[in-house]
Amino acid sequence: MTTAVVAIAASRDTPAAGALLVVGLVLATLTEAIASTILSLGRGDIIGDTYATPDEFAWLDVGYTAFKLIGFMAAAALLSRIDPRRLIIGSTLVMGAACGIAAITARLDLLVALRIIQGFSGGTLLVGGQAIIFLAYPRSHQPVLQALFAMGAVVAAATVAPALQGWLLDSQSWTWIFFSVGPVALAAAGLLLIADGPWPARTPQRRFDWIGFALISVTLFCFTYVLSQGSRWDWFEEPRILWLTLIGTAGLLAFLGQQVLAKGQGLLDVTLFKSEDFCFAFIVSFVAGAALFGSAYLIPSFAVSVLAVTPTEAGLLLLPSGAIFIGTLLVAAFLFQVRRIPPVATVPFGILAIMAAMWMLSGSTSESGADDMMPAILLRGLGLGFLFLSITLIAFGDLDSRNLASGIGLFNTGRQLGGLVGVAGLQTLIDHNVVSNAAVLGANITAGIPAVGERLAATAATLAAKGMDAAAAGRAATSLLGRAVSGQSTVIAFDTAFNAVAVLFVFAAPLLVAIKIGLHRYAQSKRPQPHLND
Repeated sequence: MTTAVVAIAASRDTPAAGALLVVGLVLATLTEAIASTILSLGRGDIIGDTYATPDEFAWLDVGYTAFKLIGFMAAAALLSRIDPRRLIIGSTLVMGAACGIAAITARLDLLVALRIIQGFSGGTLLVGGQAIIFLAYPRSHQPVLQALFAMGAVVAAATVAPALQGWLLDSQSWTWIFFSVGPVALAAAGLLLIADGPWPARTPQRRFDWIGFALISVTLFCFTYVLSQGSRWDWFEEPRILWLTLIGTAGLLAFLGQQVLAKGQGLLDVTLFKSEDFCFAFIVSFVAGAALFGSAYLIPSFAVSVLAVTPTEAGLLLLPSGAIFIGTLLVAAFLFQVRRIPPVATVPFGILAIMAAMWMLSGSTSESGADDMMPAILLRGLGLGFLFLSITLIAFGDLDSRNLASGIGLFNTGRQLGGLVGVAGLQTLIDHNVVSNAAVLGANITAGIPAVGERLAATAATLAAKGMDAAAAGRAATSLLGRAVSGQSTVIAFDTAFNAVAVLFVFAAPLLVAIKIGLHRYAQSKRPQPHLND
């Protein structure tokens, strides 16, 4: 059978119809942004209402993320079998319905099933929406269009959604976060229904690789569980984590071997790796994912754990960064589309800005406030804006309609896995540092040190002056000192984690440059050389 392609359908292409299509797709991706981030702030509330143990609750996160990754890998095949309009509208409505049902139930098993449906729908939406924009509009318009799409797919998930969720948690409950997806999904579906074009159309597809799909599904599920839950179990100290790692690795090797034997008819489109730019951007996607998801995890976690802010305040902390992120996306789009600057030119600025932002945040203390952290947070938004649009355009610039959807799915898979690795590494780093820092600080705080004795005496005297019994005041003073040591240990651990993200780029930047040079030289060596006739 012929290779599945997505061709441009003839349609009444008016500017209004094109605008409705883009706005509808952005709103559709916004539903995924809200659904994907609900567990970051609503974890405690959901556990309390569902009476779930941490192990049971973990399946809500694992189910969503694993099936989102599986959706990334399956989206290209779905686009070649289902009319793109019906696929995107159907996925949007399924997402809205699954979130609506999740808002009215506290049954954990049903919530897990709904999270699985949400994850697969979300993965399909992200890949299908981006592929439609690439295929329905000229390449010369892609910088601005991809910047608009990134506002729903990337910016909203990293900034707007946490702010909305924090406000809903403080003013209502976690169920209202799921309820909020419904109106957005209906609005997106309505716009997509009335958008008259330009819609891509289906063309003949190749045989679906069920074996490859099964292998990669097992692999992604195992790796998702290991990366999201490994730090809780001290990694390979827990046999479950070790076995899932081995099964996932075996599944990945079997999948790659099966794809080689499939000779171009497998789930993975091997023609993608003939593009030098896609190979480079695919590698960068892992680092960019670690930076985006890692920093998005660290900043609210620091605010909640150390600064003791409310969920609303934690969510609002990232909101100004989102405004800078959007502004930078539009500036970068203008430079690429109007000034014809190559996308790779802004990548160094993005990397340097993120490095500087993380280094600035590494000086945060328990006395820091939003005003102290805001310059670094804004600089982070600036760097992400320059970096993400650039690598998107680099990745898909050389792809055609035959392999574009597969490339988008694989690129998003790389970014999501990079984010999982980044967050897992930072969680482990913080957990280990909190323990080691407390041990070091505690070893230097003993009753025989004059400063410690003075601190305990002053605290006990203050408590006694407020009416507390002298013996109880002494015990309370010791307890308060212990809490101060624990708090300072956590501050140092977070500062180390912020530094770790900056150091990641210090090592990654020259490595990426070397990879880019190596890929270029390899591509040059594969090109036919002209022969000179004597």
